[in-house]
Amino acid sequence: MSYITTKDNIRLYYEEYGTGDRVILSSQVGFYPHGMQQALADKGYHVYCLTLRGFAPSDYITEDYGDSWYDVFADDVIFLADSLGLSRFIYMGASHGAGIGWHLMIRHSDRINAFIAVVPGPHSLAEGAMSYRQMMMQGIIASPPPFDPPIDNDPAREKRREAREKWLHELPEADPREKKIDYGRPLMKCGGEEKLRELLSGITTPTLILGGAEDPISTPELMMRTAKCLPHCKLVMYSNCGHNIDTDLVEELTEEADRFLTNAAPTGKWYIPVSG
Repeated sequence: MSYITTKDNIRLYYEEYGTGDRVILSSQVGFYPHGMQQALADKGYHVYCLTLRGFAPSDYITEDYGDSWYDVFADDVIFLADSLGLSRFIYMGASHGAGIGWHLMIRHSDRINAFIAVVPGPHSLAEGAMSYRQMMMQGIIASPPPFDPPIDNDPAREKRREAREKWLHELPEADPREKKIDYGRPLMKCGGEEKLRELLSGITTPTLILGGAEDPISTPELMMRTAKCLPHCKLVMYSNCGHNIDTDLVEELTEEADRFLTNAAPTGKWYIPVSG
């Protein structure tokens, strides 16, 4: 267990996996212990998983950052990088963690070698700014739409999903201070889809988008829109997969990410360099 204390006196918790000089930073509300981050560490990456401020075991907070939540989260990632002595690094995030990645690309692009964006959206702001998590906490919706389609003819994959669900159900109940937090959706300051697309078009960091064709949150249409905006992007979409693809097809997505990073991180290209 490791902690850093920010300039505004917030203790942030992070876990470390693997060793070496190929460094990946990731940040989320929490991390499943058998996901892509750990699998990438097994492939030779040095991975740091930062738990967002406001969520245990990082410090609880009561301040509402309004439409700046993701800016604060992104700056916390940079603070971790500075604390570790990293001038540049790879960033990986899934869902809201990928949302933090968009803010990193805009605020700190000079620090990022490559971006692995799993089910990253970002949402169209025409859908509203409230997160699904907070809509459930406030009783606006009873539950989100089904995150994943039924599995077809793969008992091992079904067993993996069951293990993840068991782990989730055994987690302690969230502190009331956590339940009050609504970090909203990425890039809320854009105010609309046109400005959002404009900002995405200015991101030049090599980006790999990984997504599921049946994801109801980061829909194929949203990910295709994003891929068309980004000038240096590779989009890989999997059928019969949904929002939890990073803990579902761990081996497949890890292989795809490793292949991408082998070229993107050192060359700045989002494809294997043309040889002649």
